[in-house]
Amino acid sequence: MFERSKWGFGVGSVKRDGILYGMGYTKTEVKKPYIAVVNSWNEYNPGHVHLKEIAQRVKDGVREAGGLPFELTTTGICDGMVLKDPRYIELPSRNLIADEIELNVEANMFDGMVLLGTCDSIVPGQLMAAARLDIPTVVVTGGYMPLCYYKGEEIGLTKVSSCVGKVMEGKMDKEEFEDMVYCAHAGAGACGSMTTANSMCCIAEALGMTVPGNATLNATDKRLGALAFEAGVCVMDMVKKGITARDIITEESIKNAIITDIAIAGSTNLLLHIPAIAHEAGIDRDWWGFFDEMSHKIPLLTAIAPNGKYYFNDFDRAGGMKAFMNELLPMLNKDCKTINGKTLEENYKNSPNYDTDVIHTLDNPLSNDGGISVLKGNIAPEGAILKTAAVPENLKQFKGKAKVYSDVDDAIKALREGKIVAGDAVVINYLGPKGRFGTTAFAFQKEVAGMDIYDKIAIITDGRFSGGSSGLSIGYVAPEAAIKGPLAAVKDGDIINIDVDARKIDIELSDEEIAKRLSEVDWKFQGEKFKPFLRLFARNVTSTAKGATWE
Repeated sequence: MFERSKWGFGVGSVKRDGILYGMGYTKTEVKKPYIAVVNSWNEYNPGHVHLKEIAQRVKDGVREAGGLPFELTTTGICDGMVLKDPRYIELPSRNLIADEIELNVEANMFDGMVLLGTCDSIVPGQLMAAARLDIPTVVVTGGYMPLCYYKGEEIGLTKVSSCVGKVMEGKMDKEEFEDMVYCAHAGAGACGSMTTANSMCCIAEALGMTVPGNATLNATDKRLGALAFEAGVCVMDMVKKGITARDIITEESIKNAIITDIAIAGSTNLLLHIPAIAHEAGIDRDWWGFFDEMSHKIPLLTAIAPNGKYYFNDFDRAGGMKAFMNELLPMLNKDCKTINGKTLEENYKNSPNYDTDVIHTLDNPLSNDGGISVLKGNIAPEGAILKTAAVPENLKQFKGKAKVYSDVDDAIKALREGKIVAGDAVVINYLGPKGRFGTTAFAFQKEVAGMDIYDKIAIITDGRFSGGSSGLSIGYVAPEAAIKGPLAAVKDGDIINIDVDARKIDIELSDEEIAKRLSEVDWKFQGEKFKPFLRLFARNVTSTAKGATWE
């Protein structure tokens, strides 16, 4: 039986009890466990616009199981809605979300929490908070967006993005493109491809932090409400049994998450987010090294757009995350605990796979090599990240002349003016966490998509890419240019060699020449251009290789 007195509040709790009575709660209610229902709902984020209804079902489950739920809110920025602005603050928002949850939940001394989120940096921020606070916690992810039809063809985000370059080159009528955009997004949910949002929802489930099957439910599916109710019941069971987040988020479950990410060819952003979650759980190691090791061992089992022709509705139709995890079970630690009290194996064993062309088996994988790679070399001593599943075959070996830009807008301007041509290695530096808050270079890559040079150039940056990136798009180069990583030494005309299969990226310069150039670098962060929160982030963030957490 749960007794609030064991938490040490004693007579001191009388003030809070009195305030709750004044808010309309009964004497019986205030003696129950307090559960924070932490919601990132807002009216500006399609992945979160429906979460009020879902939160209510969580609260129903908490009450049914004997708890007292209180709904709180946090930041919930949509990666698409911020328009990839150069002042981009999505990565800083991830760390802020973890801090907001810490402040709200710690200050109010909640006994457990259920976290509701869907999109790119929100789910990882919530998982970071779960690992940091180490109280009974369940995550509910909001589901994927249904696809639409345009001129009789089923289309999604990848189709729209791939047409941007065609419009820029005059190969597609702008009015036709605007018609496509008008009908391409169908209401609530995460964009229906293997971008960062859906990738993170899959990882939350692979960690054991969600009700099984959550990651691949359609956002409009009313069964999501039933699952949310179950999450409320689960968190109460965890409270009663004393099971906390770090009983679920362990070194072995982090490994499971990485293995899952490779097998689904998830977003490259997860190489920031998974190490950050591990760090908050006190599990620090060379996680990029483990990613790279597993990328040689774990096969690719599904190719959801932008990696292939299928979308999340197809993934769902084939059996969803349950079927996928069953196929991958032999590669996972099956004994890891999950929030419903069962092991990973108990949750997923024998889940049916209805379409092995969508979800492949270990005996018949799409590829024997994983979907994500860590490249290293004299330009990226700590590593750089590439979504190999989305790289055209002819770009697996590449040699080109560098064209260097320190602003995404400058690179886009050069692209539009025809100054970037086939054979160029486009370097966009000073975009890393300390240089420009982990700004994405996706706006540039999106314009390249659909152009004739799409499969003839490389893009290299210490910033990020959207999970929907494709082509030879290499990001997260570490150490970043802002802390005098070798990327700061690259000049126009330098020759860059990339060998995807060998996991290599090098510039044809001697170590001595690189060191000489770096000694002459005089770049300084121009904090006066930015608001206080971004200055605070840049001053205190760690490197990308460490997950861009707080120092």
